[in-house]
Amino acid sequence: MSDDPSSSRTQPGSGSRSWLERMFNGFASEPKSREELLDIIRGAANNKVVDQEVLSIMEGALDVANQQVREIMIPRSQMVSIKEDEKPADFLPRIIESGHSRFPVIGESSDDIKGILLAKDLLQLLVDGTETFCLEKLLRTANIIPESKRLNVLLREFREKRYHMALVIDEYGGISGLVTIEDVLEEIVGEIEDETDEDNEEFIRQVSDNDFILKALTPIEDFNAYFKTKFSDEEFDTIGGLVTQAFGHMPSRNEVTMLRGITFRVLYSDSRQIHLLRVTKKKKAKAIQPLD
Repeated sequence: MSDDPSSSRTQPGSGSRSWLERMFNGFASEPKSREELLDIIRGAANNKVVDQEVLSIMEGALDVANQQVREIMIPRSQMVSIKEDEKPADFLPRIIESGHSRFPVIGESSDDIKGILLAKDLLQLLVDGTETFCLEKLLRTANIIPESKRLNVLLREFREKRYHMALVIDEYGGISGLVTIEDVLEEIVGEIEDETDEDNEEFIRQVSDNDFILKALTPIEDFNAYFKTKFSDEEFDTIGGLVTQAFGHMPSRNEVTMLRGITFRVLYSDSRQIHLLRVTKKKKAKAIQPLD
């Protein structure tokens, strides 16, 4: 065996060092394009210098520089907003159902943005009640951005100006949607799930012995299993479709219908569909005790 220190025998870790050197050399040679840079990073991942998750984050960070807000924004039709003249009793069910933390407040139309309401600012209602409630005093400034803004620029603004939501306008100045800092971060690191996402899987919540809050998207099969009913799911998949058929029109908040002894009150709906219902089961009659 040769004692020559310059022997080509592979030393422990020399492969990793070799690839690190090659990666650094690649950066040193100044990649001329995004594709060249990605080739170097992917080569490092293939050789276990970085793992696949790190590779994914690096690719996502590079992608946001080529993406515009219009590609990831929540469209206007899916925005959960509050009207400036609504009372807490009108908008609280909507806030609870959405699980969001920030809400655009609008005037006469969705293009008339008055500001942003933070859900946490409503906690004072628990102490003061609704008698002295003034929505206008709770509003934060709404940040307006164009659809064409690049995501890397928006992310920098989110960080520097310390805001988490922006309203998006189209070329004519109308509101076309909204975007949050979480939407941008998810483009880099992937889907971010929190405790609210987990709660959204709960379709039925009992609030008293005979009252329940129910999402209209609850499958009829799940409703039947929970309430021991036998509603047909041949025509509709969800309880919202069944209830809408019972009304014969798109119902507004607080409209009531009854199906097989169960009362359905609309807590939140829009022009297209019902979102949230209050279900009240008929109380069982108390058995009459025989006289002695």
